[in-house]
Amino acid sequence: MTKRVFNFNPGPATLPLEVLETVKEELLDYRGTGMSILESSHRSPEYEEVNSSAISLAKEVMGLGDNYKVLFVGGGASTQFAYIPLNFLHEGKTAAYVDTGTWATKAIKEAQNIGEVHIAGSSKNADYTLIPKPADIDFPEDAAYMHITTNNTIKGTQYHTFPDTGEVPLISDMSSDICSRQLDFSKFAMFYAGAQKNLGPSGVTLVAIRDDLLEICKDGLPTMIDYRTQAAKDSLFNTPPVFAVYIVKLVLEWIRSRGGLTAVEEVNRRKKEAIYRLVETYPEFFRGTVEKESRSWMNVTLRLPNEDLEKKLIAEAKEAGFVGLKGHRSVGGIRVSMYNAMPLEGAEKVAEFMENFRKANG
Repeated sequence: MTKRVFNFNPGPATLPLEVLETVKEELLDYRGTGMSILESSHRSPEYEEVNSSAISLAKEVMGLGDNYKVLFVGGGASTQFAYIPLNFLHEGKTAAYVDTGTWATKAIKEAQNIGEVHIAGSSKNADYTLIPKPADIDFPEDAAYMHITTNNTIKGTQYHTFPDTGEVPLISDMSSDICSRQLDFSKFAMFYAGAQKNLGPSGVTLVAIRDDLLEICKDGLPTMIDYRTQAAKDSLFNTPPVFAVYIVKLVLEWIRSRGGLTAVEEVNRRKKEAIYRLVETYPEFFRGTVEKESRSWMNVTLRLPNEDLEKKLIAEAKEAGFVGLKGHRSVGGIRVSMYNAMPLEGAEKVAEFMENFRKANG
């Protein structure tokens, strides 16, 4: 096999090697059917088993009860930005949003095209370098829902405590940190995530909706926009992204085999500590870009003393087998993205490389 690099791309991101090996083994003949899963009918018993297993595994891994529907839909997480207010922002109601950066801002813009939006909190004045404290979040008691983005890939911030919304349904975009740590998912009336960071490949979005929220979807929506359409058919109303769901199933099996979210969280903790240790030890060379209590475990963002050094580190890192360390084009700098499938070895080795780079260039 060609030597694999350590892939720190922010998404689509690295996948577990064990999963890729299973895909390779099953690609031409899935479970003795004589055809690839890519060619299988979504009405076949083989794919129905994939679909039902993926739903069951998602519930098991995240501890979701039978009062949640798990959907697998196309269109990317960005499509949910519009679907959420279309389904839940009833006339005369206001939707509350917390603005913590690019993807939260995009979600707000979509909702404003559909109805009344209240900005319940924002870190815009701090250049999105922090997550607003729960005490600083304000929203109407009769809000239709509250929407947050749990991890912000571009700015490198992450929620570590969640606002208490009381009777107001809490909805979350978890695209970049879903299944990366233990959470009480019952706090959320709905959460959703593009699979391409922690759950699988691009092409499918996981949506989990609690029954009490699903019951208040607006009537009269176009069929494919109404969440109840897919919920009633277990995501099989129309042809789903079959191959992507198949890989999500394999990734969820991989998470379970490693000890579930308890074990995954511990590895992710050690990975982020390997990089943030550099920020703490050499702040004059590796300058963190966010406030400490808001640091993301998934996307460590930092700056070097100048852009020439940043370009040099990115180039030399690629030569050494560490790819994807360039910061987002809108902010520059360095970004070390460490989703679930990035092994601890990768984080430790890139940290060692970065420390040696500092010694040679500091």
